[in-house]
Amino acid sequence: MSLKVENVSLVFGDGNEQVKALDNVSMDLQPGQLMAVLGPSGAGKSSLLAVCGGLLTPSNGKISVGEMEITSVSQSALTRIRQQQIGFVFQQSNLLSSVTAIDQLLLLVHMRGKRPDQADRERAAKLLGEVGMEHRLNRRPNELSGGERQRVGIARAFMMNPKLLLVDEPTSMLDHHRGKQIVELLVRECHEHNVATLMVTHDHGILDAADRVVDIRDGKFSERTQ
Repeated sequence: MSLKVENVSLVFGDGNEQVKALDNVSMDLQPGQLMAVLGPSGAGKSSLLAVCGGLLTPSNGKISVGEMEITSVSQSALTRIRQQQIGFVFQQSNLLSSVTAIDQLLLLVHMRGKRPDQADRERAAKLLGEVGMEHRLNRRPNELSGGERQRVGIARAFMMNPKLLLVDEPTSMLDHHRGKQIVELLVRECHEHNVATLMVTHDHGILDAADRVVDIRDGKFSERTQ
């Protein structure tokens, strides 16, 4: 399922105090592609993720996830879309401190109102295996390194078969070597599961792994030719 952003602007404030976080941005991201959006702090990266994830409503323009235009649906429909079709990977893994790695994933099944069964447990274990955490299924976050916690966060993002994955600065808490490993892992999972993936970053050292790279500055887009 694709992500389509059409002439999107996001303005904060009123009158002379207006700030344009996004300025007439358009892009089309296909299933199985990972696009890296590169820019300094304040360039509009977080605003882009927020509008694509339905967390903020743009001032102008349209955003579609697959055939669904998320900028024109009700709040309840938008909540369902976020739960069923969009996965998030955060700067910090945001794992629950008292919950084991495998149960971090199974909690998502509970949140859908379903009691996890053996098939759910097998899927969770398989995803953790894909990110190299098969030997750490029953470890809690305080028993894991920063890179391991980020790997659990990535596996969790794929647990409910998202159509769109939004990734916020996944390497900010890691050194360069571990950061590069995490991005290569994201790209592999994105390709294998055929998920359109949008990743914002300020880290120039990880761009080689991305399928596409876009620079954002003052809310404006400029795509690099690979």
